[in-house]
Amino acid sequence: MKWSMAPGMALMCVAMVAAVSVGLAAPAPQVETLPIGATAPDFSLPAVEGKTYTLKDFAGAKILAVVFTCNHCPTAIAYEERLKQLVAEYQKKGVAFVAISPNDPKALRLDEMGYTDLGDSFEEMKIRAKHAQFNFPYLYDGDTQQIARAYGPTNTPHVFLFDTERKLRYRGRIDDSENPKNVKQHYVRDALDALLAGKPVPVEVTKAAGCSIKWSDKRDSVVEAMKKLAAEPVTVKSVNLDGVMAVLKNNSDKLRLINFWATWCPPCQAEFPELVTINRMYRHRGFEMVLVSLDPPDKQAEVLEFLKKREASNTNLHYDSDDVEKLINRVGNKWEGAIPFTLLVRPGGQVVYSHVGIIDPLEVRRLIVKELGPRAK
Repeated sequence: MKWSMAPGMALMCVAMVAAVSVGLAAPAPQVETLPIGATAPDFSLPAVEGKTYTLKDFAGAKILAVVFTCNHCPTAIAYEERLKQLVAEYQKKGVAFVAISPNDPKALRLDEMGYTDLGDSFEEMKIRAKHAQFNFPYLYDGDTQQIARAYGPTNTPHVFLFDTERKLRYRGRIDDSENPKNVKQHYVRDALDALLAGKPVPVEVTKAAGCSIKWSDKRDSVVEAMKKLAAEPVTVKSVNLDGVMAVLKNNSDKLRLINFWATWCPPCQAEFPELVTINRMYRHRGFEMVLVSLDPPDKQAEVLEFLKKREASNTNLHYDSDDVEKLINRVGNKWEGAIPFTLLVRPGGQVVYSHVGIIDPLEVRRLIVKELGPRAK
């Protein structure tokens, strides 16, 4: 769908829409980690594929592995493929695996999401499980966190291994390094081999390394973080054609998202909250966002007002010429003038993504995460 041009501009808008949600905090839990020898607490939790699982669903397994993990944590993400490999190898030997996300999604700050494309909500768990092709049930405990309180995970990921009688025989981390190239101790694999052979587990307890559990009492920290973000200064600077081209060349050491927009463009307005969120998620890593307004040069006050209302504390530029046609021709990348227009540019100027119209936020976040790479290298 095309929108009418602003006066004197060779631009058109392309089409749109967005939504948000809020919630209230719950009291902080008192949590103790399940001791070795304890019986597995029962549970009844929804899984991403629509089924509700209880402990009885795994009654036929010789060993049960309960893994507390989540979407957002870089350590949990680093172990996803290794967990899938363990399932592939040991399921046929009589080991059942179930993953549980203990996190309250409303207790997760945006600055904790720099390594992920998704948060920890149940709907986002469904997306991750499908995209990553999980071969194990992925359960959600984020609303009440009752099962997390019963088991007492300290981090994600945190593994609990139970024997045939469902007594806890091992708890801790999967292995000794987030980077698979540096692994020397395979704690879960060694424990499973020992249990299957009827032998004592060589190491019964290890310290789980990873991200802290997002208990509901942390919602207050999210509220405070959002207040601080809202209070950040918002500015806009005029830029000429050479200045815009310098932005596109990206001589910085950061992955740069560049978005051309205007206040008069409804699709630009619609996608703006997603752009602000993307910036807040990844700016603490090697990422920056530059927004270039194509409003008429005499409208800088209106541009600034728009940006302030949307808390856009990223780098904001305002093109200083009415000759937008010249800009469009210089920018290139098959851009014919419709806005919003978005580019993702590597250091050195290589364009890895270009899109006319409202972006698919998940597609862009996935690409940013891929470009920035994992934490453990």
